[in-house]
Amino acid sequence: MREPAASSTFDVLVIGAGFGGLGAALSLAEQGARVCLCESLRYPGGCASTFQRGGFRFDAGATLLSGLGRGQLFGSWLERYAPHTQVDWMDPLVELRSPGLRLVVGRDRAALVAQFCAMPGAPIAKIRAFFARQQAVAALLWSVFDDVELLPPFGVKNLARHSVQLLRYAALAPLLGRSLASVLASYGLSEFEPLRLYIDALCQITVQCPAAEAEALFALAAMDYYYRGTAHVRGGVGTLANVLLRAAAQIGVEVRLPARVSDLRRDSHGFWLAATRRGPVRARAVVANLIPAALEALLAKEPRHLHGRAELRARAAAFDDSWGAAMLYAVARAPHGASADAHHLQLIAEPEQPLSEGNHVFLSASSELETERAPTGRRTLTISTHVSLAKLRAAGDAAGQHVHRIQCRMRRTLELRAPEWSGGIEHELSASPRTFARFVGRPSGTVGGLPRRVGMSSYAGIGPSQVLDGIWLVGDSVFPGQSALATAIGGVRTASDVRRSLAG
Repeated sequence: MREPAASSTFDVLVIGAGFGGLGAALSLAEQGARVCLCESLRYPGGCASTFQRGGFRFDAGATLLSGLGRGQLFGSWLERYAPHTQVDWMDPLVELRSPGLRLVVGRDRAALVAQFCAMPGAPIAKIRAFFARQQAVAALLWSVFDDVELLPPFGVKNLARHSVQLLRYAALAPLLGRSLASVLASYGLSEFEPLRLYIDALCQITVQCPAAEAEALFALAAMDYYYRGTAHVRGGVGTLANVLLRAAAQIGVEVRLPARVSDLRRDSHGFWLAATRRGPVRARAVVANLIPAALEALLAKEPRHLHGRAELRARAAAFDDSWGAAMLYAVARAPHGASADAHHLQLIAEPEQPLSEGNHVFLSASSELETERAPTGRRTLTISTHVSLAKLRAAGDAAGQHVHRIQCRMRRTLELRAPEWSGGIEHELSASPRTFARFVGRPSGTVGGLPRRVGMSSYAGIGPSQVLDGIWLVGDSVFPGQSALATAIGGVRTASDVRRSLAG
């Protein structure tokens, strides 16, 4: 690799324009750093992007975004950089459908609790007590999440602000190392099936595991997802990614896309040197919006004794027990009488079976007003289900058949629980973990981050992740992980850590 020209030397190279990389690049540039952002695709967002096929526009994975309220991270960025972006505050947000159960999740928390209390045999006092505790825990944790300056890296100012909350934080201690299911049991609600099913389904799409496995603090906070500035961005989730990309370019970030980084190593002066299809890039520090295995692959030619390499390999190995996704992207006639709003349905075929692999699917339909995504009278659908990567590996050469069976099961679940949408499908594309591996650069096709399972390991590395000397990871695999908002917040706080390191 030849020495790059001086014009290709930066303070920070950001690899990947997912929301973690976008948050880091934008925040670094706002702090005065000279930044280059490289992305392998022609559009930003990564797993939370909007792509075009056959004249239609589909959300790749994530469809709902939180943090869009006034004063929250995405809401603040939109107000600052793109105030005319249309955000649709539809109500209801999601409808959960299962045999004998239709649960409408709107913007009124009390209305959701009232639905449970009105069900036959509902233990009303216990339900209200549980939700009161959940709301108190979530309010405390989201107050930190909504004010990114309270998150690590810690300094004198934010530690001083935390000190006034010590008694409230101490009240959370009994929940450490407990599952959400055990908390539910402590309120005598283990046998109340509708609530158990709702919580299991919500945990599966937020903390990536059922309530019996979920670390209680993470899961109780995630139960507030729908009440924390959650909405549909007109045009798809990729609209917000494009807003952040343009904002970064406007304030001085050198944006290169498509520009896949194919190699990363140290040069003789201690800078990181990256090979890209648009020429080499030299930087004092690197922020990698990648999962650990993808970063490992980039460092293949770097000496093996590089400090921190063992930790990086351990992080990569942790993904052996994570999830991929099987997808159906469809174009459908809008059902008769459907509202103009975007629709989000959580569908369960058999509640006694694991909520994965086609038995549990999440359907998102574009709004009637998004005519750039589908013509009038038609909607684009993003339909997803969790796929066990361990089972996929075990299938070996039959992995493709395994995914095909899962997608057939997805279609059956749609026919059972959302026939008004299933019957109107006119065009369909499918995707698998292999698709995500190919297009989003994720070895094995993992999505959604590491499950927040019971145990103190869920709290390990609560802060920016400098995995190697001069290299930080951002994204759903690290602090704080698992949603577009979380990865963007992680990018912002990582930017502060990088700037402090460069200044020192």
